[in-house]
Amino acid sequence: MSISADIITNAEVRLSSTEQIVKKLEEKGTKYVRLLYSDIHGYPRGKDIPLDFFKSITEEGQAFCYSNLVDGLDGSPLNAPGMPNRGYPDMRAIPDLSTLAVIPWEKDTVQCLVDLVDNNGKPVDISPREFLKRTTTLFNDSLRLTPVLAHELEFYLLQKGKAGWKRYSDQAGMIYTVGYRTDELGLMQKFLEAGKVLNLGVTAANREHGGGQFEVNMIHGKAVSSADRAFSFKNMIKEVAACNGLLATFMGKPFNNQPGSGFHLHLSLMNQQGKNVFSDSSAADGLSEMAKHFIAGVLHHAPALTAFLAPTINAYKRLIPNNIAPVSTDWGYDDRNVLVRIPPERGLGSRIEIRAGDGAANPYLISAVCLLAGYDGIIRKIELQPVEVKGNSLPRTLTESLQELYADKALCELIGNSMITAYSAVKTAEIERYQQYVTDWELKEYVQHL
Repeated sequence: MSISADIITNAEVRLSSTEQIVKKLEEKGTKYVRLLYSDIHGYPRGKDIPLDFFKSITEEGQAFCYSNLVDGLDGSPLNAPGMPNRGYPDMRAIPDLSTLAVIPWEKDTVQCLVDLVDNNGKPVDISPREFLKRTTTLFNDSLRLTPVLAHELEFYLLQKGKAGWKRYSDQAGMIYTVGYRTDELGLMQKFLEAGKVLNLGVTAANREHGGGQFEVNMIHGKAVSSADRAFSFKNMIKEVAACNGLLATFMGKPFNNQPGSGFHLHLSLMNQQGKNVFSDSSAADGLSEMAKHFIAGVLHHAPALTAFLAPTINAYKRLIPNNIAPVSTDWGYDDRNVLVRIPPERGLGSRIEIRAGDGAANPYLISAVCLLAGYDGIIRKIELQPVEVKGNSLPRTLTESLQELYADKALCELIGNSMITAYSAVKTAEIERYQQYVTDWELKEYVQHL
């Protein structure tokens, strides 16, 4: 790697002109800048730009096709909402210079996340990053509070076999083990090193329950920067795996006989004095009334939230009983079977953990919608039921989740019509493609006997 990891600090970005930033990049040996943004799925889209052209892009933006935000994962185009028969117009990507970071697996290259604007210079409202920004602004303006998040992700590593992709390791039940017996290529340390270079705040890595399944934790932070790190983290894992001849997948349930991969969201709120407002030392359980209203809001809207937390057809194969994954709208103290877990830390560490997230979920979207559900709980002072009260069942399919989303008028209003329309259009098209697809299970079940 020819570029120093301390390429440029946020403070330097704030105090420097674009010319000074580009000059420092040149001094570090940078030749290319990779622009990245998240589509609706959470998949990274972008372009590689020679450094010579980067200054003009910071001022004018880089053109991308607007409808790319809502393309299907199979490559099928889907026109962006509200834009029928307009012929795939452009949007512009404006680099957020505070996100510049070295790409350790690409020679002479840095990455930079972008903000998306339309041809009138207005933020693209179906951009997941913009959606989360609007959500944090709502908390700041209405409640004078700052959301603080941490993301916790599980994934599988796969290697090529004679019959296609197989698990990197078949040793199941090796949770919390480390070393070459379960990671013969030493990838965990490679992930930690790449995370350090990219400033992702990666704090720990370990094997999980499944054969070839791993988990990596990240430090907490303000909502947008935390989601930025989670987005970049998923991309980093896939890229480092690919550099080592492997495939990393965050798919929620890739194997019938192995555990699923979750995406757990840790969340709290901080006031203007830097105090965690979920904490109340005078309460018997150490939790404030605001925290309990927030939890109640999440539980109240949980059936609708599931459309975002479990965003694929496959995700619902993970949300089954006795799988350390939630199946109902319940909560508990340090209980990993429930939807909202209250970790034992208190004071500055007071937080909630939302455990229904699927590994394939979009970090910007799930962060935003869970915050909005909690916001509604605070504003309406929704009462939290006692911990022993069993909640209602969560939706069992993506179709049911979308129906619950449409029916939740209060949450839809907070999310906004543009995002609801875009997201539901993408997911409805996904469901329709699946309904037309003949699966291996159907062939095995029917073809010989019927």
